[in-house]
Amino acid sequence: MMIFKKAIPRRTFLRGMGTALALPLLDAMFPAFASSADTAKGAARLSFLTVPNGIMMDKWTPAVEGPDYALTPILEPLAPFKNRFLVMSGLDNNEARKLDGEIAGEHPRACSAYLTGVHPRMTSGADIHAGISIDQIAAKELGKETQLSSLEIGLESADVVGSCESAYSCAYYNTICWITPTTPLPMENRPRAVFERLFGDNDSTNPAERKARSEENRSILDLVTQDVTRMMSKVAPGDRAKLDQYLDAVRSVERRIQMAEKQSAQELPSLTKPVGIPELFSDYYKLMIDLQVLAFQSDITRVATFMIGHEMSNRAYPEVGFGDQHHPLTHHQGDAEKIAKVIQINIFHARMLRYYLEKMQSTPDGGGTLLDRSLIVYGGALSDGNMHLYKDLPLLLVAGSASQIQGGRHVRYPKDTPIANLFLTLLDKLGVPVENFGDSTGRLEMLSV
Repeated sequence: MMIFKKAIPRRTFLRGMGTALALPLLDAMFPAFASSADTAKGAARLSFLTVPNGIMMDKWTPAVEGPDYALTPILEPLAPFKNRFLVMSGLDNNEARKLDGEIAGEHPRACSAYLTGVHPRMTSGADIHAGISIDQIAAKELGKETQLSSLEIGLESADVVGSCESAYSCAYYNTICWITPTTPLPMENRPRAVFERLFGDNDSTNPAERKARSEENRSILDLVTQDVTRMMSKVAPGDRAKLDQYLDAVRSVERRIQMAEKQSAQELPSLTKPVGIPELFSDYYKLMIDLQVLAFQSDITRVATFMIGHEMSNRAYPEVGFGDQHHPLTHHQGDAEKIAKVIQINIFHARMLRYYLEKMQSTPDGGGTLLDRSLIVYGGALSDGNMHLYKDLPLLLVAGSASQIQGGRHVRYPKDTPIANLFLTLLDKLGVPVENFGDSTGRLEMLSV
C-alpha cells in the first residue's frame, strides 16, 4: 500500500527575521489515515461579546418558548443564524445586587460579577477583589496548546486605575476579565497593539516605536515568503486554497491597520487619541473582530473576550442617524423618543454581531469552519438599563455543531437561576469540568436535545 498523504505538525509556524505566524488548520496536519472532520472534534474555542448599559428587553425577548418563536426587532439582523443560536431567558447576574452599606455602583458591580459570579468589593483603592472569570478558567486549560492563553479586546479605553463611579475602582467597569480575584486583565483597544501581540516580536507600546513600525513599507508577510512558497508546493490543492485565504486575511488586516493609522494621524492629531483607531465605529469594530478571528484561525488562542463598550459607556453612534450618547439614553424614564433610539443602538450592535458570525462561518477550520467548533456568548451584564436590573439577562448562545447543542430555540430557565450555571455547563462542553463556579447551583438542562 502506498500512502501519499503526509502529516505536517499542527504547531507549524512561518518564520522570518524574528516574526512567527501560526498556520491555520490544514488537512495535511492530520495523520495519514485520519480525516480532518474526525481529528478536529476536540478543537474548541470560547468567545464572549458583551454590550453595555442593558437592552430594551421587550424588543429582545421572544414571545414564546421553544423552536417556533418569531425573531424580535433586535434579533432580526441575526436571522441567517437562527438555527445556530439559543435565546436564553431567565438567567440572573445575582452577585451584582447591592448589599447593605454600599452606595451606587450598579454598573461596575454588574460587569465585575458577570463573568466571575462573585460580588466585587466596594473600593476605589488598590484592594480590589472580585473572582476569577470564566474565560480565564477555560484559558488555563485550552491555553496549554496555544501561544496565548487568551485575548482580551475592548473598544474603549483600557484604564484600570482610579475611581470611575461612586467608590468603585475603574478596574471594575473597564474590564470583564479577571485572572485572579485581585488581578483584572485590561481590554486592549488599540488595533496595532493587538496585531503586535499576535504576530509581532516587540510588545513595546512606546509611541515612537509604534510610529517607526507604522512607517515601514515592507509587509510583515514579506518576511515569510520563502516558507510560504515552499509549503505551497508540498500541500494538496485544498490546503493551498486555505493558505491563500489565510494570507489574504493577514494582508487585509495589516493593510486596514496601516490605513487607520494614516487616517488617525491626519484627522485625530490629539495625543489623547489612540493611534490607529478608525473614525467610524463599524470600521473599528470590524477591524478588531477581524483580528480576533485571525487569532482563532491561526490557533494563536482559543479563548477571547470582546467588550463592545464599558458599562456607563457614553459612546455615540452617529451611524444610526443621531448623536445622542448611549448611557444617558438608557435612562429614558419612559420617554418614547429615547427608547426608540436605544432600540436602534441595540439593533446596530446585533448587526455587528452578524458580521462576526459571518466571518467565523466563512473561515475554514479543518473539515468545517471556525463557527462549527466554537461557543459564543453574546449579551450583557444588565437587562433593563433604566432600572439597573440584573435579572433575566439578554443572552444568546451561538453553538457550533461540535458542541452537540441544538440551536433554533428560545429557552427560559426557572426564576433566580444564576448565569454561573450556564458557564459551569459550557466548561463541561469545552472539556474543562469544574465542581462549581461563582454562585452556581448546578448545570443547565435543555442545552442539548
